[in-house]
Amino acid sequence: MRVVLQRVTSCILSVEEQEYSRIGYGFLILLGIDEADTAEDMEWLTAKIAGLRIFDDDLGNMNLDIRDIGGEVMIVSQFTLHASLRKGNRPSYIKAAKPDIARPLYEDFIQSIQEKTECNTVTGQFGAHMELALVNDGPVTIFIDSKNRE
Repeated sequence: MRVVLQRVTSCILSVEEQEYSRIGYGFLILLGIDEADTAEDMEWLTAKIAGLRIFDDDLGNMNLDIRDIGGEVMIVSQFTLHASLRKGNRPSYIKAAKPDIARPLYEDFIQSIQEKTECNTVTGQFGAHMELALVNDGPVTIFIDSKNRE
């Protein structure tokens, strides 16, 4: 599993030009699921995200996690995070999980984030064409890959 996580002050997601979900201060998580991903990848990744200390404390140091600040979370499926550019300039998405594998892991990921953070959590619409309007705070943007646990 791969995520691009952004610390945001706000984010609005639209489907077919209609607002679908929105959050204030917190995380926007773009989630890509690989064909080889498992529940273990999901558990490791959600634990890492829940404990990620990238919010400022009273001294302006990134020392607080999402629970400490009472933040919100938006999770959006993003198969393009598994794009391969090995051959030419047209991305291949062959390693991205097919919907019958990806959807259950996506739903389990959402539930796990809700349980671990106890934060208001909203989503995009799985498989839909979506538009995001966000304000990246910092900017703070972090890439995490469950297959490369650095």
